[in-house]
Parts: sequence; C-alpha cells; structure tokens
Amino acid sequence: MSGPQRIVCLTEEPTEVLYALGEQHRIVGISGFTVRPSIARREKPKVSAFTSAKIGEILKLQPDFVVGFSDIQADIAAELIRQGVEVWISNHRSVDGILDYIRRLGALVGAGEKANVYADGLQRGLREIGQASAQLPRRPRVYFEEWDEPPISGIRWVAELVRIAGGDDVFPELAAESLAKHRILADANEVVRRAPDIILGSWCGKKFRPDKVAARPGWEVIPAVRDGELHEIKSPLILQPGPAALTDGVREMARIIQAWSAKQGDR
Repeated sequence: MSGPQRIVCLTEEPTEVLYALGEQHRIVGISGFTVRPSIARREKPKVSAFTSAKIGEILKLQPDFVVGFSDIQADIAAELIRQGVEVWISNHRSVDGILDYIRRLGALVGAGEKANVYADGLQRGLREIGQASAQLPRRPRVYFEEWDEPPISGIRWVAELVRIAGGDDVFPELAAESLAKHRILADANEVVRRAPDIILGSWCGKKFRPDKVAARPGWEVIPAVRDGELHEIKSPLILQPGPAALTDGVREMARIIQAWSAKQGDR
C-alpha cells in the first residue's frame, strides 16, 4: 500500500474526504470540531481545535502525515515540522480550489484515481444545480453573514456557491478577500443600501438568530427582513472548504432560493 499510513487531520475537510475515498483506516487523529462524517467522532481520537492542537498527543500517534488548513494553523504546522513531522497546509478559498484540494489530497495519500472520480462526481452535482437555478425567472440578491459582532460577509467559495444556487452575493468585492478581518463590514447600514432579498446566516459555530438580525436599527426596510427571508445554514455545511459545502451546503442554498422564487410567482 502506497502513501502515508498514519494521518492526523487538523480540520474536518480532510477527514470527510478520506472517509469518502474509503481511506479512513489511515486516519489516527482528527479535529475536535469534526462533525462529518459523524462516525469519525466515535472512531478517532480528537487532538486539535482550529487555532490550537495537543502537540504531545499528536506526536504520540506517530503520524507520517499531518493535514491542516490556512494561515491560521501556521503555528501548529511550524511546531510539528520542528518535531520532524511532514505537514501539508492547504489554503484554498474557491469552489475550484476545493475540487483541486480533493484531487491533490487523494494523490498525496496514494488514492489519486479514487479522488479524481469523487471530485468529478461533485463537479457534476454542482453543474446540475447550476443548470436548474439558471431556469429561475429572477435571481435574488443574497447577503451571507459569517459572523454577527462585527458583521462579516461570506468568503469566496460561499459567494460562488450562492451564484451556483441561483442568487447573487451582495458583497462580491469582499468575497474576494481571503481573510475574515478584511470582510468585516465597516458600516452595517451598507447591507440596508444593498437591499438583499435573502439573508443567510452561518455564525461560525453558534446558532444564527434571525430575530436579532431583524431587530438591527434600520434593517426593517431590507426586503429579506420585511419578507421573513432570514435562514440559517449550519456552519459544518458551508464554512468548511470541503465536500460538505459542495453537497449539502449548496443544496440547502438552492432549496431556499427556489422557495423564494416560487413565492415571487405568487405575487
């Protein structure tokens, strides 16, 4: 058998990918934030959060490969590298980047063929959703909120999935910013001015509160607030740059947008 045999996943998406590829036997440790697939939480020891990790516990597992995500995990990666561990930190931020990540991760663990087949299937699913949404008579304007205090708008892959699902992100210029601090809304009233038809909330691990959003000063005139179009998309479905976002996450967006579109026809 080729490829690494003792893998630690510092975030959820490599765990979900490796299970989807049937390569879960290689995983010896996972992130404590992992919820997909649910069996991973029962089977695998939890050795990291997102910005911190139990370095000693990871080293005890004798990993031959550690997979993480983004600059936020740079310190964890550096410490493990100093301990002689091979680490791969991906930094993908787009739908194409997620698909490429799946292919590269598969290749790195010796399951490149399976990863290509899996990624091709995900791509087909996105194409089908895009074709269906292209038939909608009108595209809603969508505000995606990743955090509430301060308000942070959606990252690039989220904006791209909104588009595939049939909507138009109202902050496309911010979606291009990879770091959350650059997507903070300097003026929350800008949402009022951009008048979204739908507000999607995914508050990075805490419950979205539509009532709290609707009560913001001046927001009662926003079409989404006026029409009660405030919806939660659970964080594990959309804020992890992995398979979840390209399947359940985008499908949930498409369901909300199609329901909105059907209501427009009744008016």
